[in-house]
Amino acid sequence: MARFWVCVAGAGFFLAFLVLHSRFCGSPVLRNFTFAVSWRTEKILYRLDVGWPKHPEYFTGTTFCVAVDSLNGLVYIGQRGDNIPKILVFTEDGYFLRAWNYTVDTPHGIFAASTLYEQSVWITDVGSGFFGHTVKKYSSFGDLVQVLGTPGKKGTSLNPLQFDNPAELYVEDTGDIYIVDGDGGLNNRLIKLSQDFMILWLHGENGTGPAKFNIPHSVTLDSAGRVWVADRGNKRIQVFDKDTGEWLGAWNNCFTEEGPSSVRFTPDGKYLIVAQLNLSRLSVVAAPPVGSIGECSVISTIQLADQVLPHLLEVDRKTGAVYVAEIGAKQVQKYVPLNSYVPSFGS
Repeated sequence: MARFWVCVAGAGFFLAFLVLHSRFCGSPVLRNFTFAVSWRTEKILYRLDVGWPKHPEYFTGTTFCVAVDSLNGLVYIGQRGDNIPKILVFTEDGYFLRAWNYTVDTPHGIFAASTLYEQSVWITDVGSGFFGHTVKKYSSFGDLVQVLGTPGKKGTSLNPLQFDNPAELYVEDTGDIYIVDGDGGLNNRLIKLSQDFMILWLHGENGTGPAKFNIPHSVTLDSAGRVWVADRGNKRIQVFDKDTGEWLGAWNNCFTEEGPSSVRFTPDGKYLIVAQLNLSRLSVVAAPPVGSIGECSVISTIQLADQVLPHLLEVDRKTGAVYVAEIGAKQVQKYVPLNSYVPSFGS
């Protein structure tokens, strides 16, 4: 079955095609058509790698998150479900390596923080079990190394540290950690921890004003020392200084339909890749220059099929490939950057 379609004759053609496919092929459209490119004048910057992964049958649950160890060419995927491995490990070429399930209850976000001396995988766990509501550090083979938070107990405390549905984290090469805590729980906050897990600064109030949040869902850094947070419930991205925590500005104009669910920069720092869950859309947004936040400017979009639901994404810092965890389609897909413009698929 084909895994992508191209709209060349308008919406009517596509709707008719979906009806015919659903009627005569006898299988859900969603599982077979998960990538759409509109016929527009905007730049086409990525193509779907239809051969990744080599063995998609290992996706046995609902795929919520994906991380890339660019240094070692590894891709980690967190999935949910009963009696299944929660973490899958693939090569960047799509070959399955291993799976592990140790002390992982309900993964939400995942981040690979590898150096020449250590390979580590960080997971935010929103489960209700013994290790729920924590942020955990693992070795690449699933050995539990560190637990942040109070295992099994959600809360708002900072001493001892407690989380409630921690959504995602980003780990700097220095070891400093940025955590967005509050995927619909008690907390709506952004916390920066030092490499020895001391709180350096935080913004932790629910609301719509500057430095307040409503479901902070994803966090990333740029090369200019700015922290970018997908403030999903407020339909905006907020920006902070990584050293002081000072609020630098916000982007509101690109997300009037739905707030962003995931944010990551391309390796060259030119673009921010943004996922919008219920719109099943990825947007490539121009990054602002140093010293200015300005307004959001969409350069290109990747429109997925209805109900694909891209939850969190990751960008390979070496190759620039974009990996998207899709909770509706129950898979992870890979998009490869194009070096030059091409008209469209199949044209």
